[in-house]
Amino acid sequence: MATLVTYPVDLAIDYPELPLDRLTTAFRLFTSIPIVIIFELLTGSGGWQFGGRYSGMVGVGLVILPTVLMLLFRRKYPRWWYDWNVALTNFSYRVSAYLFLLRDEYPSSDEEQAVHLTIPYPNAQEDLNPGLPLIKWFLAIPHYVVLFFLFIAVLVCVVIAWFAILFTGHYPRGLFDFVVGVLRWSLRVSGYAFLLVTDRYPPFRLSP
Repeated sequence: MATLVTYPVDLAIDYPELPLDRLTTAFRLFTSIPIVIIFELLTGSGGWQFGGRYSGMVGVGLVILPTVLMLLFRRKYPRWWYDWNVALTNFSYRVSAYLFLLRDEYPSSDEEQAVHLTIPYPNAQEDLNPGLPLIKWFLAIPHYVVLFFLFIAVLVCVVIAWFAILFTGHYPRGLFDFVVGVLRWSLRVSGYAFLLVTDRYPPFRLSP
């Protein structure tokens, strides 16, 4: 039997075993406003990129274009740039988990909580091709197409889960695993094309 090769970038979200709060679930769009405003202030203008922000090219959000140039000309990924990108990505996925009703905890700006991201610090000299970051965004286009439709399915799942939580207090496990799988897929694409921490092409799968 063939075994799946572990991808270096990964995401896990703890399934809530205790009943979820029906009241905060019912008004999640309203309770999330403060943390979304904070996220907007951190990232500036632009758009969501699969749970994270990719507006680093204009000096806010993820540091992308400077990292591309540093890898290209110096074969170096400054550690503090990496730390900022990872911290912001972690925060964005905590916000996403809250918006998608996966967890009740209000998203922390710095604590891991129940959302666990694995984003390894790369050895730029040995593990990264200096010219590949110039075209990774293009090579990842097939993933963008698939993720577009997957996120439409996620929105449908979240609506169904909203009703399920209001009536039962629990997020259906199958829907939970699917939404987490799509977020995991999107994180891998971000890690490859925007965070630039690996040259391994992301797999087309929801599972770890």
